[in-house]
Amino acid sequence: MDSPDAVETLSVERRDGGVLVMTMRRPERRNAVDQPLADALDAAMHRLEHEDGLRVGVLAGGGGYFSAGTDLTLDASPTTADGGEYGFVRRSRTRPLIAAVEGFALGGGMEMVLACDMVVAAEDAVLGLPETLRGVVANCGALFRAPERLGPQVAMELLLTGSRLSAPRAHGLGLVNRLAAPGTALGAAIDLAADVCGASPQAVAATLRATFASRTHREAEEWRLTERAAAEAAASSDRAEGIAAFFAKRTPRWDAPAS
Repeated sequence: MDSPDAVETLSVERRDGGVLVMTMRRPERRNAVDQPLADALDAAMHRLEHEDGLRVGVLAGGGGYFSAGTDLTLDASPTTADGGEYGFVRRSRTRPLIAAVEGFALGGGMEMVLACDMVVAAEDAVLGLPETLRGVVANCGALFRAPERLGPQVAMELLLTGSRLSAPRAHGLGLVNRLAAPGTALGAAIDLAADVCGASPQAVAATLRATFASRTHREAEEWRLTERAAAEAAASSDRAEGIAAFFAKRTPRWDAPAS
């Protein structure tokens, strides 16, 4: 097992058997993603895809959280040329990626989970899409991936009310593959990765290649519609109020809707 390679706010460790563990480490921001972290994720995902002997990636968060999504001090979600949002949300892969969720995965953090191929979550973990509570729109894939993975009614509740989803319920709905005792999600995700490593690497790559080709074609229009919705929200007065209220820890005072 290699020693961890610290890359700014992301630690990257190659485990025995060809598993690459990537751990986000911005505990002071609850692993919210800024541009340096997005760039580090992009580089790690490139390594996962191209380094000889690697078979599976595991994405985790340090400090007891998965991620709070986009750092709200930014005007937009950080992107990279190859991976799109957060350095990997739009990236095509031939090597699987497993999310190991402890604490919470909120907003863009949940959208990162939705971008993974499999999910392991601690039994006390929670997921959610609180963007509308901040006057913004989920713009990293949740508008179409959440209905696909959770069903339209559950997804609409999360997207429109900002309510949270417990890991056991997410498991029952099919989003979470395996539940783990609190504090053990990473180990359980590595166990799942070992199961994948027992399969044919060429067959796994061919499966993912076909899956991502289909997804890219299917999602092209959905990304365009998401970008339009995000631009509309960004131009509204509600966005500034929602973010200001979040930092002030108060209830937002929304403008009255137009008649």
